[in-house]
Amino acid sequence: MKILMVCLGNICRSPLAEGILRHLALQEKLPWEIDSAGTGNWHVGDPPDPRSVKVARLHGIDISGLRGRQFNAQDFQRFHRIYAMDQDNYRNILRHARTPADEAKVQLLLDNGQPVPDPWYDDALFEPVYELIYTACEKIVRTALQH
Repeated sequence: MKILMVCLGNICRSPLAEGILRHLALQEKLPWEIDSAGTGNWHVGDPPDPRSVKVARLHGIDISGLRGRQFNAQDFQRFHRIYAMDQDNYRNILRHARTPADEAKVQLLLDNGQPVPDPWYDDALFEPVYELIYTACEKIVRTALQH
């Protein structure tokens, strides 16, 4: 299984999601390829936001080596599933879709349709965002193990 996590800049939410899902998949010995990207290009090549690195580290996950990249149409060929952190990024991803099969690969990370809040402007959001993403990633892993 190849999974891509996508947010706006690829420095806060999606690197956390990549690190968390990779951590959980390794615990379950799932041979998944997990990556992250941003729909914007402002942080291509940049490390994750230090606050994301810190909250991940507090939970035993190291995302400091990740680097930002921009989502592109080739990602539809490379990944089986593409998770968007919010509706804006969901729509931006779908703009690159060429076929209904591409569109079918994209879904919101939170299955209740709610966005994962962007913690960029609020330091206090990093821990709650971590928890939301962790819970969603646990569900992805549990669902895979049941099938």
